[in-house]
Amino acid sequence: MIYLDSAATTAVRREVLEAMWPYLTESFGNPSSHHTVGETAALALADARATVAAWLGCRPAEVVFTSGGTEADNLAIKGIALGNPRGRHLVISSIEHAAVSESADYLRRLHGFEVTTLEVDGDGLVDPGALAAALRADTTLVSVMYANNEVGTVQPVAELAAIAHERGVPFHTDAVQAAGWLDLSVTELGVDALSLSGHKLGAPKGIGALFVRGRLPLEPVLHGGGQERERRSGTENVAGAVALAAAIRLGDTYRERNAAAATIARDGFVAAVLATVASARLTGHPTRRLPATASFVFPGTSGESVLLELERRGVVSSSGSACAAGSDEASPVLLALGLSAEVAQTAVRFSWSPDVTSDQLREVAVAVAAAVTEVGSLGR
Repeated sequence: MIYLDSAATTAVRREVLEAMWPYLTESFGNPSSHHTVGETAALALADARATVAAWLGCRPAEVVFTSGGTEADNLAIKGIALGNPRGRHLVISSIEHAAVSESADYLRRLHGFEVTTLEVDGDGLVDPGALAAALRADTTLVSVMYANNEVGTVQPVAELAAIAHERGVPFHTDAVQAAGWLDLSVTELGVDALSLSGHKLGAPKGIGALFVRGRLPLEPVLHGGGQERERRSGTENVAGAVALAAAIRLGDTYRERNAAAATIARDGFVAAVLATVASARLTGHPTRRLPATASFVFPGTSGESVLLELERRGVVSSSGSACAAGSDEASPVLLALGLSAEVAQTAVRFSWSPDVTSDQLREVAVAVAAAVTEVGSLGR
């Protein structure tokens, strides 16, 4: 089997399991407990926080551990909007993950916020000029994702954040898909908040983090014991935090090398699919995209049927966001790019880890051509 659905989730690395194992067994304490077992857990949590902070280029106190990317996005959008009295206007893009768009809609429905949604071009890029035009005196927050989870387009986040800051508006980015592939220095990006998810990096599901700049007021979404400096109540997932830190250390050692190799492999794969499948169209930006993501539509077929045929041939991939799996509706991201609903439903996304080789991707390109031909011949 060749697994090409890493944008949905990745396998937990052995080194990560080994790092977290002690904190599931003998060092299982609650980090808030004032005894030896608890203090051991607290030290491990502090070390993990320092690792995440060093990776992002921020202070450890600016890292909030969460249950994953969805909670990190919710805390950023709701927490900053409700904690900052500047106004009740939000700006997001039309291709945000549902964790961002639904959080914004919650604020609209229950708290009277107005939400401006920035359209993207056919490649999935936000126009910086459109953002500048959308900002108002009462804009409380802008949120634009770093790299799209379906088509892989990478946004000019540093430029967009600078525009927001010219008007005194905080800027959040969902960097869940960018993590492990792109530089996440919050200083270079100029962002005020950034969301992460461990299971995209080789850590287990159920751990994530939010960077939030120390000067920003942040209203908690979860209330209780006041953990995480009163920004996220609940007993911390120490083993998960240790796992996230271990995954970061593993990935960051070879990030630039892996990204360069993946880009070369991706471009060869894209060229092979476009050359052998006449109907294939690449979605997202042709070059400003994640190194290990390629998404196509195959008009005249059914994306789900192509996926089933690929799996029969030993290739596991997806039609887009795992969070929308099972939905009969066309992808909002692909519709935002200007595709018709009929064409959007023929989408297939390929995303892989650094372990996948160019030779394997060449095999996959052959399988794609065969699968599309098979599906097309059956009229499904």
